[in-house]
Parts: sequence; C-alpha cells; structure tokens
Amino acid sequence: MDMYRAFLAILISFVILLGYQYFFVGPAQQEPVETEQATVQPQPDQQPAQAQITAPPPLPQTQTTVPQPSAVADQRSASEVKIDTDLYTATISEKGGVITSFLLKDFREEKNDEAPGVDLVKIDQAQGYPLSFSWGSVFERDTLYTVDSTDVQFDSSTNKATLTLRALSPNGLEVIRTYHFNRREYLIEHEVMVVNRSGQTLQGSAGLHQSNLPFGKITKASNWLFRGPSMFGEAGLQKFKLKEFDDGPQTVQTNIDWVAYEGTYFMTGIIPADNSQSITMDAEEELVTIDLHAALETLAPEATNAYKYKLFYGPKKLTLLKEIGYNLGKIINFGWFDVIAKPMLYMLNWFYSVVHNYGIAIILVTVLLKAIFWPITQKGLKSMKNMQKLQPKVVKLKEKYKDDPTRMNQEMMNLYKTYKVNPLGGCLPMVLQIPVFFALYKVLLQSIELRHAPFMLWINDLSAPDRLFLGFDIPYLGGLPVLTLLMGASMFLQQKMTPTTADPTQAKIMMFLPLIFTVMFVNFASGLVLYWFVNNLLSILQQYLINRKNKPVPASG
Repeated sequence: MDMYRAFLAILISFVILLGYQYFFVGPAQQEPVETEQATVQPQPDQQPAQAQITAPPPLPQTQTTVPQPSAVADQRSASEVKIDTDLYTATISEKGGVITSFLLKDFREEKNDEAPGVDLVKIDQAQGYPLSFSWGSVFERDTLYTVDSTDVQFDSSTNKATLTLRALSPNGLEVIRTYHFNRREYLIEHEVMVVNRSGQTLQGSAGLHQSNLPFGKITKASNWLFRGPSMFGEAGLQKFKLKEFDDGPQTVQTNIDWVAYEGTYFMTGIIPADNSQSITMDAEEELVTIDLHAALETLAPEATNAYKYKLFYGPKKLTLLKEIGYNLGKIINFGWFDVIAKPMLYMLNWFYSVVHNYGIAIILVTVLLKAIFWPITQKGLKSMKNMQKLQPKVVKLKEKYKDDPTRMNQEMMNLYKTYKVNPLGGCLPMVLQIPVFFALYKVLLQSIELRHAPFMLWINDLSAPDRLFLGFDIPYLGGLPVLTLLMGASMFLQQKMTPTTADPTQAKIMMFLPLIFTVMFVNFASGLVLYWFVNNLLSILQQYLINRKNKPVPASG
C-alpha cells in the first residue's frame, strides 16, 4: 500500500469537510430530522418521543361554570419598569409582565466602544415578548398588570431588589408575579402566585412562554452553527434544529433541568422548580417559541398555588454556567469532540489568566499541543523522509515485477523491512492530530471568550475574519487578509519541505492545497487562522531539523 495515497486521502477528506461547511449552509440548520408522534417512555440513551399536549378535560358537572367577564377591561397605558444592574439593564412592561429589553453591559453588538450592548430581546410586541404567563383559558398572556413600584432600588447590603406585578382577570383569577434580581448576577428568581378570587371553582394549567429571534446578525461563517431551542433533563442534552419544525410544533413531556433558546454566544434559559413540565416548541423561520406547561389543576375559591422559576439571560461562558449550577454548563457542547474540546477551553482560559491576551494564549496552546505531538510527528516525518529515499528502489521493483503483483508486494515488504521503514508511519501522526485539530477548531469558533477579543496590530477581534483595511475596499474582502495570506504562504513552504513519494500528478495536486486552504480560511475567525499559522511555523521548524539531521539511505543492497 502506498503510504502517500493514504496520507493524500486524509488531507482531501479534511479539505472536503471544511469546504462543505464553508461554502454551503451547514447541516445544523438544514438537515431535516424525523420525529415520532407516538408517546413512549424516554430511555437514557434516547430522545424522548414527541407528543402534543392534550386539551384540559371538561369541568365536572358538580362544579359551577366559570363566570363570563363582566368587568370593563383596563384601558390605561402600560408602564415600563427599568432594572439596572452591574451586568445588564432590563425593561419589564405591565402589559403581560414581559421583558421588552435585556441589554448586556459587558458585551456589545459590534467591536466598537460606541456600539450598544447586546440586547437578548430582538422581537416586538406583535411577535410576542418573552416571559408572558397564562393559566389555561382563565388568564390570558397579555393581561395588563399593575406594578408595585416603577422605581426599583437595590439593597446596598444584599445587592437584591424585587419587582411585583399584580393582575386580576375578568374570570376572577388574581396573578401575582414577583421578580427577584441580584445586582451582580445574571440569574433571576421568578415566582408566580395564582389566587382564585372568583367564588367559583377554576381549572387550568400554568404556562410560561418565551419567544426569541437570533441575538445577532447571521453571517456566512456562523450560519451553520447551531441556534434554536435546547433542553437538558433525564434524556441528556437535546438540541432541536429549526428544520424539525417544518411539520409543526414539537412537544416533549419529560423531567427537565432547564430549557433555553441559544445562539453561538448567548442564551435565554428557564429553570423550573417543578421539573415535570410539558414543553412545546415551534419555529417559524427564525422566530422560535418555547412554552412550559405545568400539570392541569383545579383551584377552589380563595385557594392559591405558586410556581417558581429561575431565569438565566446571559453569555454562554462555561465557568460562569458551571458556577451557577442546574447543569446549565451542559449547553456548551462541542459535539463529537466535546471530551477533547472542553479541556482545551480550560487550557486557553488558564493561559489567558496569565498573559491577558487571547491571541498569545492561542499561540501558547498551539506550542503546547505541538510539544505533546512532537515525538510521534518526528517519527512520522522521518518515516516519510526514508520512504522518499527508497523511491528509486520501489520504482525498480515495480518495473521488475509489474507482471507479478504478488511477488512485487512481497519484495516491497522485504525492502521496507530491510531498511526498517513503515509505509504507514507518516499517516499515523496526522490521524492522531485530526481530532485535536477539530476540537480546537470548535473551541475557537464557538467560545464567547474570543468574541471581540483583541490580539495585536490590525487583529482586534479574534472571532472575526482577519482584515487589514487600506483605505479602500478590496472586492468581496473589504480589507486585506494579511494573516490568512501568511498562513497560506507558510503552508506552501511546509508543503515544499515535506518529503513526498507521490507521482508527479499527485505532487501537483498537493501543491494546490495551500491555495485551497487560503481561500477557505479567508472568512474564518482570525483566532483559528492564527492557530493554523503558528502550527505551520512549528511544523516547518520540525521538518527543517529532520532534513538537516536525517542521513541518506545507502544505494546498495
């Protein structure tokens, strides 16, 4: 077997995979997934079956009919209350008790000091603001509340503040919603109490509703990254692709720790105290709705019931989410490479804590990984070098035994054995490093730590493509991708230095790889390009040392 053919196959597969992700809309948003409609018990290794929530049964005949609304609807204008913390500024409306704005203070929409903070509420009233509450048909989502105070003040000793909203439906159900805020935390406690003031028996189920649009502009590079509803519970982490909702809503009846809408860097999550919720999700293009429903219940006159939730509206930062608990950290998942990627993220953050620059941290991680793989890479490169020197003998054997393939293979194996050369030795280091590369690729592409993180000179955002603006626009690019061009040049030099056993046609194909990679990487995050460039430089150094020290194979024998 020709070692180089295997090596070439690995590289071409690698190029095809990255190229597909780059040039086409990725499968995370476009690949349809069939879901079952039958109700089955979810198993630990299975996604729970999907089932629609059944309508509440009719009231028993012994109960009196719920009175029709007799009060005149409140026509006053809804007030809005602003809650200003160290981390965000939120606005809550009396109309539905919903959140109409949630501006993060530590994260801006763009890499610009004058840019506004990221607003996690991108929808309008017609689309449905998040966190409306309903109780069956007895209490509607858009009921007008009355706030206890429009001036929310934080206690200086506890850093806590409370906002209470009250509403009475025409059917006689009083709803009291209380938000508890902490000036220094993203986590919000939310309690809803319902009281039956009607004098009649009421029946319904509590529902908390959330609607979302993407938190930021969808770019070509980020379009294939996951965005949509996700949840974690007894069935593990489940992510629902938007294409799954083409046939209608999906309903999951299971025990959950949390349910959320997530983008690449941010999330809006709900953590119910009662984890046995029925969750209905739907999507119309990019508009995603998530409805949590508690069990159906009957409320006697003057009886009360309370529903408790915790809310997390904030960044998908692993250390922060793990500190909060409730398995929120599970939302950060790097797929097949998660077991490798998360240690790399911790490593990246540790280096950052020392050098305070994520660009330098990426370089140090690259150097560390190269050092770990140096011995096996060294062995593989030496094997390739020796294979190259044996090529004249291999060619002669192929010519001599061209009519006897069995004998030719035997003689070639004897040749490799004589000179202690493993024909596959050059492939093994590449095979071992591919999972590591993809893991780091995922980390650099999806970690909020790199969002708007500067490196040096013109590279002021490691999550954005590398561009040096020259005062005029370059067609398609805008600016000059200097780092990407350097990466391509380093890959070309590395290719020239790497020994090859390929025929001239294969060798010419391989020389096109640097160009292909350069075109592909031109819109990738500059942090990923930086990693690849530094890795190329270290590979060039290693190949140079091998080329200088490796002795030629004797011509006789």
